[in-house]
Amino acid sequence: MKSQSYLRRSGWGLLVGLLLTLLAGCQPKPVPSIADQLGRVWQAQTVKEGDLLVYTLGGSSNVKPGYVNFRLDLSQPGVVKLKDIDGRQLTGTWTVSTDNRRLLLSGLNPRPTNTDGSIDYYIVEVPTATSLRLERTAESRKTGNSLNQYGLVPE
Repeated sequence: MKSQSYLRRSGWGLLVGLLLTLLAGCQPKPVPSIADQLGRVWQAQTVKEGDLLVYTLGGSSNVKPGYVNFRLDLSQPGVVKLKDIDGRQLTGTWTVSTDNRRLLLSGLNPRPTNTDGSIDYYIVEVPTATSLRLERTAESRKTGNSLNQYGLVPE
């Protein structure tokens, strides 16, 4: 009688142990942070100034072909290099807002016209390793005070 009771108890113990082991192995895999997804050099695939599509990568009839040189270099943690349509390179720092909805460039040098040295972008959709969609939060003087939207791809 004692041996059957022991076997039942040890059988349940074994079953509970196996279940706990299985549950421990089912932990969710860590999801890369948005900042991790951003850490590369991006080039313009499409650019809209206001509602007008002005640039498409590889396009032959771009309204603003200068965007071929657009680069948003976020490859170094916290360090940004931005080359905009005019070809001038700005350097500064970058962070992602605590709600993961904005990319914040600050301490830009040379300082962009009519700014405090900052440019902020809305992150339009969750970035991936192959796509980043941004929209400026304020009008750009370089483009006739338009709110610009950028579809970016890795360089």
